[in-house]
Amino acid sequence: MNKRKFLAFSLSLVLILVFTGSSFALSPLNMSTANPVVPIVKKAAPAVVNIDVEKTARRQVSPFPFDDDPFFKRFFGDGFKEFSRSVPMKGRGSGFIVSKEGLILTNNHVVDGVDKITVSLQLSDGSKKTYPAKLKGHDREYDLAVIKIDANEALPVLELGDSDALEVGEFVVAIGNPFGFEQTVTAGVISAKNRSIHAQDVNFDDFLQTDAAINPGHSGGPLLDMNGKVVGINTAIIPYAQGLGFAIPVNKAKEIFSDLVEKGRVTRGWLGVSITDANSDVAKMYGVPDGTGIVVAKVMPGEPAEKSGLKAGDIIVEVNGQKVKNSAELRQKIGSLPPKSSAKLKVYRNGKPQTITVKLGERPNDEHSDNITLEDNDKTSGGSDALKDYGINEVREIDSNLKKRYKLTSENGLVITEIDRNSPASYEKGLREGDMLLEINLVELKKVSDLSKALRTLKDGDSKIVIKFEREGTTNYQVLTGAAK
Repeated sequence: MNKRKFLAFSLSLVLILVFTGSSFALSPLNMSTANPVVPIVKKAAPAVVNIDVEKTARRQVSPFPFDDDPFFKRFFGDGFKEFSRSVPMKGRGSGFIVSKEGLILTNNHVVDGVDKITVSLQLSDGSKKTYPAKLKGHDREYDLAVIKIDANEALPVLELGDSDALEVGEFVVAIGNPFGFEQTVTAGVISAKNRSIHAQDVNFDDFLQTDAAINPGHSGGPLLDMNGKVVGINTAIIPYAQGLGFAIPVNKAKEIFSDLVEKGRVTRGWLGVSITDANSDVAKMYGVPDGTGIVVAKVMPGEPAEKSGLKAGDIIVEVNGQKVKNSAELRQKIGSLPPKSSAKLKVYRNGKPQTITVKLGERPNDEHSDNITLEDNDKTSGGSDALKDYGINEVREIDSNLKKRYKLTSENGLVITEIDRNSPASYEKGLREGDMLLEINLVELKKVSDLSKALRTLKDGDSKIVIKFEREGTTNYQVLTGAAK
């Protein structure tokens, strides 16, 4: 073979290999099988439904075309504003089928208070079928609801996974109907776990965070892992941010699902207290080794906590042998226990640990009991000349006049009667006249003379004090730092 023929043969072989390789690289079959999201969507999408809701609301309307004209107001006043009429309001969300009997899991805020629920299901042939749905049960705390449709044909069902086993960084897929665009698929990763959001109607402490796009209308739709199992229920977004979506862990839904179906609501354990988190200085001052715990701010009369001997000022650190670091964890653990069951609480009282067994009651419907009742946790009290360095100019022993003046519930103790409103104690910590001082640095305060005894507990060079105080029957703690000398 001469040189020219060899070069021509080599060039032909190269071209054959290039085109052959290109055909394999561009094969649609290989592209689909290389993408793990495709089979997940094909299997899961038929069980994701669109939920349309309707509600009738009354709105004020005016029969007068010029209701803001001063001339009309002169003769008719504001009476014309009392006219109202019924106005239909519509909304839309998502959900997914969890049983062959037609049970559908969604968010409570999608169906709460509505008059009519309609479910749309996309069939395998591409057509759509609608069904009327009934509310089986709902829970505002977890923002979950179960609705039911009656269908003659077999229904596709999604399998529930294990949200506790999720790792940050795992890939997830969201399916829903944002803005009415049905069967929309987005993908991303688990960005974080145990996120807390407390704003407007959202009040939850255990969200999954994902960067999979979540938009209005996605609410109630499934968040799926790479096995196609539901690991979350898409719930919340932050409108002004990108890549910040939130889903309720599916294990929360598992906890309450049977209650929602059988009872229509969730029964939760209840202590009957108001609580707030103890900051590290307060916790350490009261003998808590790791500096975390939950302060019992108020014990409600006649409720389980009072009957068991729990007192205001106790710091709870464990429930049934499990540590609780903050008030959200305590509410969750107590709420997960059934009413009439017993809970063993490890508490610190006056710096000493003890165990108190409480027979739980049932939490009243739609109430976040065992919760913070003070609008601001940074509130304290102080004392006469001895406490001027802390912004508290005068403290007096309670008498009948002060009791009446400040509407106090006790005649024993000390009360703040004058405070420097330009001091941190006032504008940062929120102290005010009428706050009752109970303790400073674990020293009980009954007389003004007790203040000097309490301040003697300070070490040289230390001006920080921990105060226990009461306002409107609720006990709380705060840390104050004295002015520099």
